[in-house]
Amino acid sequence: MRTSRKQASSVFGIGLPALMVAALLAGCASTPAPTEQMAVSTAEVSRAASAGAADLAPVELQDARQKLERAKVAMTAKNYKLARSLAQEAQVDARLAEVKSGSSKAQLAADELREGIRVLQEELDRKSN
Repeated sequence: MRTSRKQASSVFGIGLPALMVAALLAGCASTPAPTEQMAVSTAEVSRAASAGAADLAPVELQDARQKLERAKVAMTAKNYKLARSLAQEAQVDARLAEVKSGSSKAQLAADELREGIRVLQEELDRKSN
């Protein structure tokens, strides 16, 4: 039994787009390992810790560390999509911890400056009386 040209072209007309879609989906399914994101996130967590976040933003730093650990587990399990997502969240949490730490340091410095001004003002008041 021979197929006519019309039947063959209709098979190829339907089959070719289906093959292209399947190839495209197969390409998307293989998510690359987020090694660069993991390195960036690890560096951000270390930087936040060095900035004093362990004392000044402990909750945020702990969140970042936990998400980074979960990202490492996901990497080991080759769940790269989850690993990337968790690593990105860890990076954001680490940045928040670093910024919060810097803000706390600035607030402490401002408080010390205000106290110094107050003491100087008292000294000036005492000398003028």
